[in-house]
Amino acid sequence: MTDGIAVSRVWPAPATGPLTDPELTALYGRAEQARLRVNFVSSADGAVTLDGYSEGLSGEPDKRVFGLLRMLCDGLLVAAGTLRHEGYRAVRLSEPRRAWRREHGLAAYPRLVVVSGSLDLDPGQACFADAPVRPLVLTRAAATPPPGLTEVADLVRCGEERVDLAAGLAELRRRGLGELLCEGGPHLFGALTAADLVDELCLTVAPLLAGAGPGRITAGDPGAPRHLPLRHVLAAADGVLMLRYARGDDPAPSAGAAPAA
Repeated sequence: MTDGIAVSRVWPAPATGPLTDPELTALYGRAEQARLRVNFVSSADGAVTLDGYSEGLSGEPDKRVFGLLRMLCDGLLVAAGTLRHEGYRAVRLSEPRRAWRREHGLAAYPRLVVVSGSLDLDPGQACFADAPVRPLVLTRAAATPPPGLTEVADLVRCGEERVDLAAGLAELRRRGLGELLCEGGPHLFGALTAADLVDELCLTVAPLLAGAGPGRITAGDPGAPRHLPLRHVLAAADGVLMLRYARGDDPAPSAGAAPAA
């Protein structure tokens, strides 16, 4: 696929010509070991939203990579606040992407995993009611689910006063969800970083200034800095940059071709 706004690799080893979906798939790839990948979009001056929503920062190139990252993951991790605010729908994929997953020994759909300490969730929201795979909800021991939630989702209780993210991720991996993709929000990203659970960050930088007001892609209690080396830089013809950072012991994926997405 090369239609639409062209995306090229500019570092390392600049590629000639626009990247196809198979080439993008190979660049991001799946890890051989368990991994938590975080995906965000921000403005050039660091804003996480425009007019209150991340959608205002996202364009065609970002959505293209966004879809490929969903195709590559076993579980899609999202905080309850982001789920409500962004109006998440059921996590579905196109038939070619489902076929790619089946060819690679994966379930047809990734599993939605919601992090919620309060269980303030609407079981009628499409992400639950219309889900092709029953979602999981990471929550704390004493949280009380609203009527109907346990009919559409499985609760995973980890932690007493707050959700224990390390224990939650360990349980997800025990259930076979080794490749995890987190789509936010900022407080969840901050908590995962503080617990040293983030293996990779995929960051799209939109070529605009949002100005003062919006928050950053991370929020919460301060934590120790974490070194995350840059793995690649992609640039779209409209000025969008797509950056991939990963832990130092994570090998950069091959830039070769992969089956079409």
